[in-house]
Amino acid sequence: MTKEKRMEPPRLSLVSSSQESTDIDLDVAGDEQRSVGSLPRNVAALPFADHRAKLRILEALLFAASEPLDEAKLASHLPEGEDVPALIAELRAFYAGRGVNLVKVAGKWAFRTAEDLAYLLERYATQEKRLSKAALETLSIIAYHQPVTRAEIEDIRGVTTSAGTLDILLETGWVRLRGRRRAPGRPVTYGTTDAFLAHFGLESIKDLPGLSELRASGLLDGNLPPDFTVPEPTDVAALMPDELPLEAAEDEEEEEASEDDAEDDGDLASDALPESDEPDKS
Repeated sequence: MTKEKRMEPPRLSLVSSSQESTDIDLDVAGDEQRSVGSLPRNVAALPFADHRAKLRILEALLFAASEPLDEAKLASHLPEGEDVPALIAELRAFYAGRGVNLVKVAGKWAFRTAEDLAYLLERYATQEKRLSKAALETLSIIAYHQPVTRAEIEDIRGVTTSAGTLDILLETGWVRLRGRRRAPGRPVTYGTTDAFLAHFGLESIKDLPGLSELRASGLLDGNLPPDFTVPEPTDVAALMPDELPLEAAEDEEEEEASEDDAEDDGDLASDALPESDEPDKS
């Protein structure tokens, strides 16, 4: 009987050049980790040296967001100094011919279904209650003339505007209370919101249709006066010089009421003083 030769697994040995290469790779990885040490742990672990990875990060954030994101929010997930507008432009170009497009609404970015494919989602759209004619007219006046008061709205429409119409617009989130006019009675001023821009797909309030566009769409009567113009809307979020903050106006009203009460109390006190008992020396 022959003696079987016992098979042993080959022994592996490390090569010095490979060891040196491994050490160098570890050092580089450590430098990359320290360069993004100020970011959250899950973000710091991503390979920022890869340009494609940066685009994927923005793509993931915009896809998962429930509302449009501004560039500052997107930049907070990337290393400091990153050219976010350039990355967004590249991502926007990539999705230009696809089923979803990257669009800018209210100064922020969001994915939206391509306009030519919107019909595919009509069956899934939520049917919302239509605004009344009075509400649409009021909304249009606020959009083009903001900041505007209720009295100014009624003057433009030529009819009285009910409080219920303004309440409906406030409930939709398309209209907000801006402040109070520096005028007798301190009337409230109204303006549009970012939700209004997002709903109608506008980047800013200045993108509202002008006179020629309104005429082409048939929204204006053909027999308009020759001097008829459409005001240029403004999107100034800050209060205008003739506006007061809502809180400041309320404080002033309370101070004025307190002063009036003090004057009334003083008048009552003077009326209640007893007449002098000294004889008239005249």
